[in-house]
This record gives sequence, C-alpha cells and structure tokens, in this order.
Amino acid sequence: MRIVAQRVKEARVDVAGETVGRIGTGILALVGFGDGDGPELPGSKAWRALLSRLLTLRIFPDDQGRFNLGLGDVEGGLLLVSQFTLYADCRKGRRPSFTGAAAPELAAALFERFVQDATAAYPGQVEQGVFAANMDVSLVNWGPVTITLDGADFA
Repeated sequence: MRIVAQRVKEARVDVAGETVGRIGTGILALVGFGDGDGPELPGSKAWRALLSRLLTLRIFPDDQGRFNLGLGDVEGGLLLVSQFTLYADCRKGRRPSFTGAAAPELAAALFERFVQDATAAYPGQVEQGVFAANMDVSLVNWGPVTITLDGADFA
C-alpha cells in the first residue's frame, strides 16, 4: 500500500460534474494498493501503522510556524482518493506499466476497508472519492507539503 498525503487548505472530488467529497483544511490522501497486497493486509502491522501515521502526521503549523500539530489538533478533514497510478513503473518506454497495481476487485475492497477504518478512527471528518471513477480532484496545496508513505517501510 502506498499513500501520498498532501496538506491542503481545501480539496474536493467531482465525478460527472457532481461533488462527491469535500474538505476544508486537512489532508488529501491518494491511496494505492500493489499486487503484493492481499485480503490479509487489513489488520496487519503495516495497515495499522500507515493509518495511524496518516492520522497523526505532525504537518500543521503551531503558533511559531513549526510542524507540531496533527490532523486532529487542527480538526481537519481527510479526503481519501483511490490512486492505482501510485504503482506506475516508468523504467521502460514512455508509457507507464501498471502491472504492479493490485487487481481492481481487490483494490476496491481494500480501499473501502481503508475508508471504513479511517472513519472509525477519525469519525465525522473523512470524505472519499469514487473508486475507479474518472475523478476531477481540486485542491489548494498548503505549503506545499507532500509526504509519501509506503507500507513496505512499516511491515
């Protein structure tokens, strides 16, 4: 599993002209699953660690402008967007290969479970995009601050 977390002043996801998820200050998280991820991933050490790290990243400024506050400290929103392209392989040719991404059926189940677990851990603040939809993602990246998290680092 891979996550790209962006600190935002606001973000939203539109599908077919309709807004399906929107947050103010918070984190927009692009979440992807690899072909090595499986049904046992939810509940694993890496799963729990990534979710915890995402929710507690101290990337928001305190009164002195230092990164000392987490999502809960600023009562920020979390917008989760499925993103299989986080597993793009660009080593050969000019067209990326996505063979490293999990199969769509598995990725859909894992993404839904991640949304459920995030919502349980951070109730009332989690929004999401639509899995496999053609989404328009709009954001005001604050900083910019962009952090990558890889499940392999937490296994």
